[in-house]
Amino acid sequence: MSLESLDIKLINFFKRVSMPCARFALFVVFFWFGILKVIGLSPAAGVVQGLFEKTVPFMSFGTFFVAFGLFECLIGIMFLIKGLERLVIPLLFLHIILTAGPLVLLPAMSWQSFMVPTLEGQYIIKNLVIIATALGIAANLHPMRRLNENSVN
Repeated sequence: MSLESLDIKLINFFKRVSMPCARFALFVVFFWFGILKVIGLSPAAGVVQGLFEKTVPFMSFGTFFVAFGLFECLIGIMFLIKGLERLVIPLLFLHIILTAGPLVLLPAMSWQSFMVPTLEGQYIIKNLVIIATALGIAANLHPMRRLNENSVN
């Protein structure tokens, strides 16, 4: 087997497994981190509470934290279900916008000094990888079909 032929086989293999792996990875991250919030074991509680105190004054933190955890679990589950990509990707981007808040609203928790993130800041910045993974999934969707104007709904 030549190096070129091996290269082609590997590329084809990666093309076959990349989407299922990306979907599963997003499921694991969102479901796992979400369920930790639901059961009260999330190490992100401090950051979430700090952001909550600056942005969501209309409910209790406990209710918000569980609801946010369930929202993350939902995102994770939706990534496993083929056909829900157009629904889950906007939810993911809403989540990313919300979770990026501490970088601006809680600088003492997110930054040690200029361009040097704390561990919490690194945790937030790694969401760039999640965004790239979601973009890869979106890039592999088939275009939506137009409804035939003469068809019956």
